[in-house]
Amino acid sequence: MNENPNRLVKVCSSKFQVNPRGEFRARSKVAATAAAVTLAIVLGLVDYLTGREWAISAFYLLPTCFAGWVAGRSAGFAVGALCTGVWFLSDILGGPTYQHPLIPVWNAIMLFVFFFVVVWLLTAFRSSHYYLEQTVERRTAALRAEMEERKRLEHAKLQAERLAVVGSMAAQVAHEIRNPLGSIFLNLDLIGEELNVFVNSNRRSAAECQALLREMRSQVLRIRQVLQDYLRFARMPKSERAVVSLKGFLEEKLNFVQPLLDQRRVDLRKTFDPSLPPVYADAEQLWEVLLNLIRNAVDAMPAGGNLTVSTKRNDAEVLVSVSDNGRGMTEEEARNLFVPFFTTKSDGTGLGLAYAQQVINEHGGKIDCATARGKGSTFSIQLPLAVGA
Repeated sequence: MNENPNRLVKVCSSKFQVNPRGEFRARSKVAATAAAVTLAIVLGLVDYLTGREWAISAFYLLPTCFAGWVAGRSAGFAVGALCTGVWFLSDILGGPTYQHPLIPVWNAIMLFVFFFVVVWLLTAFRSSHYYLEQTVERRTAALRAEMEERKRLEHAKLQAERLAVVGSMAAQVAHEIRNPLGSIFLNLDLIGEELNVFVNSNRRSAAECQALLREMRSQVLRIRQVLQDYLRFARMPKSERAVVSLKGFLEEKLNFVQPLLDQRRVDLRKTFDPSLPPVYADAEQLWEVLLNLIRNAVDAMPAGGNLTVSTKRNDAEVLVSVSDNGRGMTEEEARNLFVPFFTTKSDGTGLGLAYAQQVINEHGGKIDCATARGKGSTFSIQLPLAVGA
């Protein structure tokens, strides 16, 4: 609660900060206009003092063009008008005597028209130049981004190919290990039967041997479970999708896990949207995902708690949520939530959530998690609606 107000204050206060680049540009325009005005006045004084002995009329283009290029079209017009006025005054005060009094006025008008056309063309060229520069910069940035994206995709493709090869090899290794494990497990049973023969002769030694055999059997079972989970994850069967009504489906399946929830003192709360359209999914795979989330939620509440399963429509998708009020997760646990083989359970394989994510992705959906330490976690599954729903 303390962070949000500060963040809000920072965001709001940033609206009233002056853009340094805009302020610099404004100052540059003012300075350029002032310099152009000063130069125009100096040229007028020189023109007047020399008595038109020097042909400096063309130099009035300098402040006019400078103001137009740096400060913009309006400033160029203003400085051009000033130069015309200065030239007219110097011509009236120190220039030659004309046959008609309107000749200097006509010359001043023509000079201003000339300045006007020059400033207009110059600023138009400047705008075109600036637009061309911006276009080149945008296209260069887009080309650079496209090149970086291609490099990233090529790297990702290469990485995916390497992982595919490694995964294929690992699956083959797991398959080869599974058969010897079955043989080891069978031989452990045979050894156990043989030890029962010597129970009467040395009861203590037999008991110790039986304890060792039980430990060996449990470890072999654990290895077998890891291999089975890995093979299921690496060789996920193709989904057989059909139209599924989530309300009836979840009602039926949740009745199946009710004894487990009662045993663990977990109160089940169901919030189903009765008007929810059906989804197009593989019912068995979807239930494997939900069952995994429910078991994780129950494990997160060792002393009991509340488990909430809800459904609702979210535009063209269905949102299925599984929430608990257990211990929640740390930042590291939340960051590695869907990483294969990452687990915090002593008897876990770390493949349950990775498999769940793979199933949901295969269905064109998305799975997310929101958690708070000491308050619980909520897993949200987004699934597309069935066609025509």
